[in-house]
Amino acid sequence: MSTNQLLSVIPRLETENYILRGMTLADVDSMFVFMQDKETMQYITPNPVHAKEVLHNNIRTYLHNFTQQKEIPWVIIHKADGDLIGQFRLHKLHMWHKKAEMGVVIRKDFQKKGVMTEILGRILDFSFNSLDLNRIVGDIFAENQGSRKLLEKYGFKKEGVLRQTDFDGEIYHDTVVYSMLKPEFEAIRKVKQDLGYEKNNTESFSNKT
Repeated sequence: MSTNQLLSVIPRLETENYILRGMTLADVDSMFVFMQDKETMQYITPNPVHAKEVLHNNIRTYLHNFTQQKEIPWVIIHKADGDLIGQFRLHKLHMWHKKAEMGVVIRKDFQKKGVMTEILGRILDFSFNSLDLNRIVGDIFAENQGSRKLLEKYGFKKEGVLRQTDFDGEIYHDTVVYSMLKPEFEAIRKVKQDLGYEKNNTESFSNKT
């Protein structure tokens, strides 16, 4: 299947415990629960959405960007109970330059429970193999130790620190930029396969948007 065919519909991706399906405007109520929560968003933005109307407009923008092949917006569904527990976006998607950035929000009660540890591998496999991207970026607040450890565990390379990129009303926050290239992903996968660690792409990040 070609990239253009894949991008005509937001693809459904699955891991052992989670489903990533295309975001819709009907998801506003479920998403607002965590998108407006300051604690949940502390490492993502100093200004969480304050009204459902704002989130509704944001989703409309995400979906419009998808039609322009500029991003892919998913929601994360917990298979066991069908709950919507987060969002994952491949944004700043550029099919000519073959690159994208990751944007993730996980509901507070599902944080630190291995959600992104499970699904990131599936996202990377889709991005590098199905979309044929060459570069994936994760940029995170310097204080976000959980995402830093996860990115490094998966083999992302630290490119540098952007100083004082975001102001939360009291202090400025640095942004740390990580990236992975397709040849690096393939090399890591080959090592895992040779050692018998590959697990059907179910291995798999809360980062700033």
